[in-house]
Amino acid sequence: MEKFQILRTTAIPLPIENIDTDQIIPARFLKATSREGFGENLFRDWRYTSEGTPKADFALNNARYGGHILVAGKNFGCGSSREHAAWALYDAGFKAVISSYFADIFRGNALNTGLLPLQVSDEVLQRLLDQVEQDPQTELVVNLPEQTLTVPAWGESIHFDLDPYKKECLINGYDDIDFLVNQKEAIAAYETTRAWAY
Repeated sequence: MEKFQILRTTAIPLPIENIDTDQIIPARFLKATSREGFGENLFRDWRYTSEGTPKADFALNNARYGGHILVAGKNFGCGSSREHAAWALYDAGFKAVISSYFADIFRGNALNTGLLPLQVSDEVLQRLLDQVEQDPQTELVVNLPEQTLTVPAWGESIHFDLDPYKKECLINGYDDIDFLVNQKEAIAAYETTRAWAY
């Protein structure tokens, strides 16, 4: 995975609540087993007509918006547990999704993919959606080591919570296996002390 430390970018607003994983990546596109190539079908049924024509009124097709953060409505990633939903968002270039609530399984899948599910209060989420919709050039700054979301236009920073282990993995670009491999010296040293104990 790519290392994630400080992300400075504009954002795309998607003010829809209860976005489920079947809308993020419809089931008919789940045949592949690698993580690449899912981005083109992200929100497929919302982004395109049945003939494949982009829908002009959908946020991801709106030239006003761009960036590597998706600001979405409450309860993002609900529904089935498919990890392909996180793959599709990451493959489409998103590094973080901001919402006021994430489904637990989606949260885990996102973190395992290198995608940060950044949870804020309902009030902050609504302010962000309003801000980005009114000014698409609004810059957001995610500082992962400090666990802050800063909106320079507001002149304030917001703290967010994150599991310390997953934080370390994101900062270093580790998946679970990479993390273990990078602990091999510590593991070997521990095994040596256990050998003496017995």
